[in-house]
Amino acid sequence: MTTTRILVLAGRGRHEDPWHDHAATSHRLALLLAGLDVGGRTADLAVRSTFPDALDDLDDVDLLVVNAGTSWPGLREAGIGPDDEAWAPFHAQLDAWARDGGRILAVHQAANAFGDRPEWEEVLGGRWVPGESMHPPLGATTVPLAVGAHPITEGLAAVDVVDERYCRLRVAPTSQVLGWVTDDDGERHPALWVADGHGGRTVYSALGHDVRAYDSPSHAELLLRSATWLLEG
Repeated sequence: MTTTRILVLAGRGRHEDPWHDHAATSHRLALLLAGLDVGGRTADLAVRSTFPDALDDLDDVDLLVVNAGTSWPGLREAGIGPDDEAWAPFHAQLDAWARDGGRILAVHQAANAFGDRPEWEEVLGGRWVPGESMHPPLGATTVPLAVGAHPITEGLAAVDVVDERYCRLRVAPTSQVLGWVTDDDGERHPALWVADGHGGRTVYSALGHDVRAYDSPSHAELLLRSATWLLEG
């Protein structure tokens, strides 16, 4: 039986911070996606931390799951760990693979990842903008979805989850927004979208701050639908 190779990229070093347990949430993502079966192909899944050589074998990957962010305070600015030159091949491999038909499922803090690489915003279809983007306190929330607008959201009206609500993200006009959060003033903000104008396919979900987000059945259903759609194309 053939397999689908899925790589979960978990933030570490310059791509982690004290407020996000990328190891724990990446583990939950891996457990969820391990049962994925697309076209009779079972999942061959691995979790790998963000290091400069993490994507050296990316050509064999069918789906890349990005669960990483930006260090605080910045290890890059402090000169701790591999320098920008050491990271350059990582970013070049990611960008080339993504534009050559690569499939990416990016979650939560991925909108704040790879801030020194502007091409990531195009692949992601948007990003967190320092000094502008924000989130209200974590809590229970309902994320309404665009039912009927896309196979990912067909028949799934909303996600009920305990999570952060990322607001004021910069979203490319070419991205198809499929879900929203509402801030404390009642204003609606994009929190789920599809980007496929760069040569590959990306689904970004702003959900997934900690493991509580993965306790939600509707959130799990959304992630499985997203991964299935990415792999079926």
